[in-house]
This record gives sequence, structure tokens and C-alpha cells, in this order.
Amino acid sequence: MAQAKIQAKMNEAMCSKFSRTLSMADRSGRLLETLDQLEVRVEALRETASALEQEREGILEMIQSIQNSQEMRNICAGEREELTLTADRLMGRALTVEISVGTIRNPQQEEALRKATSMIDEIVKKLLVDMEGGRQQLMALHAACVTEAPPVPIDQKFQVVVISCALEDQKKIKQRLETLVRNVENAEKNIKIMDHQKLESANTNGSS
Repeated sequence: MAQAKIQAKMNEAMCSKFSRTLSMADRSGRLLETLDQLEVRVEALRETASALEQEREGILEMIQSIQNSQEMRNICAGEREELTLTADRLMGRALTVEISVGTIRNPQQEEALRKATSMIDEIVKKLLVDMEGGRQQLMALHAACVTEAPPVPIDQKFQVVVISCALEDQKKIKQRLETLVRNVENAEKNIKIMDHQKLESANTNGSS
């Protein structure tokens, strides 16, 4: 009789322990499921913020392009002043939008980003004294960031550095180079237009 009671107590304790274990497992599973859902939302948030960051940079680039365009120089002073004020107002409002998506990096990736940034900065300085040579170097750096076969030589040293960067930094480096290349090409076009206008003006003056 006593043995039966002891066995019943043991069975009751085991059932109670098993029930608690299942309850803890259920709670853990629900928490894990919630965290998985939050991870998806966090990644979606980062992607949305990155897209907004790119949109902001694109808007700023377009405003600067208009401000420095040949079309702006060709209109009368009154209209140019009005358009310049509008462009400045839009630039100011766009600059009030601050979006920042941080990137988690290990020490090697930090050093790689520093090297890549330094290499680009050096070429940007060169553009001031040799635009064509600097543009070709920018193209070589950009070629190192694309997967498809580029039509220009690749800067192998830069490619090694970029591959060592964090994936998000690789994308931002490529975007920066694309922006720089576009800006240089636009500047070259404006220079050619201005030079052509000077030639036409000189020819007109010579024939009169």
C-alpha cells in the first residue's frame, strides 16, 4: 500500500515536471517566432532606410546638376536668379532630411573601407589638375566594383581592397564612384559647350 502511494507520488511529480517543460518550450517557441518576425522587419527597415538614403543623394545630385548646367547659364539674369533661389530652397530642405544606416564591421573591414575611401579621395584631388586622367582612373575603380565584364581596364589593387569591405560598404563605394563619374562627364560636357561658344563668338567677331 505504502509502495503504491510512493509510486503514485513519483508519477504525479514526473507528470508535473513534464507539463512545466512543455510550457517552457511553448513559451520559448513563441518568443523565438516573434524574434524571427522582428528580424524580418528590421531587415526591411534597413532596406527602406537605405533606399531613402539613395533617393536623398539622387535628389541632391539632380539639384546640383541643374545649378551648374549650361541651360541655367543661357537664360536671362532675372529668370536665372529666380530659378537659383528655388534650387537653393530645395537644396536646403533636402539637406534637413537626415538618414543614416550604420554598418557593422570587423577591424579588417574598417581598414579596407579606410583604404578604399583614401584611394577615391586621391583621384578626386587629381581631377582638379587632370580631369581626363582622373576620369579614366575613376572608370578603372568603378570597373573593379561591377560583376559584368567592363569595357575599361580594372584597377586590380582597388578590387582587392573593395572585396575586403563589408557588403553594404561595397554598394556605397560603387554608388559614390557612379556619382563621381557622372559629375565629371557633365563637367566635361559643359566645358566643351562653353569652348564651342567661345569659338563661335570669335568667328563672329572676326567676320564682322
